[in-house]
Amino acid sequence: MASQIYQLGFIGAGKLAGSVIRGLMRAKFCPPAKIIASEPNQQTRTALEKETGVSVTAENADVAEKAEVIFVGVKPPMVVPVLSELNEKLKDKLVISLAGGVRISSMEKVCNARIMRVLTNTPSAICRAATGFSRGSRTMNDDVDLTKKIFGAIGVVIEIDEKKIDIITALSGSGPAFVYTVIEALADGGVKLGLEQNVAMQLAIQTTLGAAEIMLESKMSPEELRKMVVTPGGTTAAGLAVMEKLGTRESLIAAIEAATKRGQEMAKENL
Repeated sequence: MASQIYQLGFIGAGKLAGSVIRGLMRAKFCPPAKIIASEPNQQTRTALEKETGVSVTAENADVAEKAEVIFVGVKPPMVVPVLSELNEKLKDKLVISLAGGVRISSMEKVCNARIMRVLTNTPSAICRAATGFSRGSRTMNDDVDLTKKIFGAIGVVIEIDEKKIDIITALSGSGPAFVYTVIEALADGGVKLGLEQNVAMQLAIQTTLGAAEIMLESKMSPEELRKMVVTPGGTTAAGLAVMEKLGTRESLIAAIEAATKRGQEMAKENL
């Protein structure tokens, strides 16, 4: 390992960073030998190595020194301290933070790297990520092109002004949890009325997947697609009326607002 130079390095390889690594391997973006990840949790480290074949280490400094592009996947309160500690090893490298609630300006104050922010989500593990990224003051056009290439390999990637990136954190980063709650509720409705749990869950998952895929392929709006399903006075109309009465739409909008607000609060906490 001493002389090995890695194409990509991950500082922290937990849920989100681990998902990105798994997605890159699934997409065959690069050989496993070109990725190194540091992770303090031995169980997580061992599982990642066994599943993906990438190199792992317990030392953040190994990644900072030996990788060309560094992803920071530690928890938000740890981002600035980690970058500060590794500043000399990261100088002039491209460093991409995966953390919500830590501003580029805060990171640039303690680290002389070319810093960018990327907000992605756990579906990156199966190459279905929804990703937004923002440039830093030192970002070069080649850095942007590489970021688009990396995250384009595992899903959809969109450039966003950092002022709006907390919305991406809420919509893409937290969004899967909100969707899982909707799927769970659909299945619970089926169970309540007599379906077996496994049957109801399988149908709820496939219904959600099919609805999302037809939106992508048809390019039709939600309103247009709803009209294709709804018959006046029919079952769908009855269900939608109850959803409107109970404020289902409003609660999901409020969830995005609450998650965005929390991201903004975290940014102030991590200055």
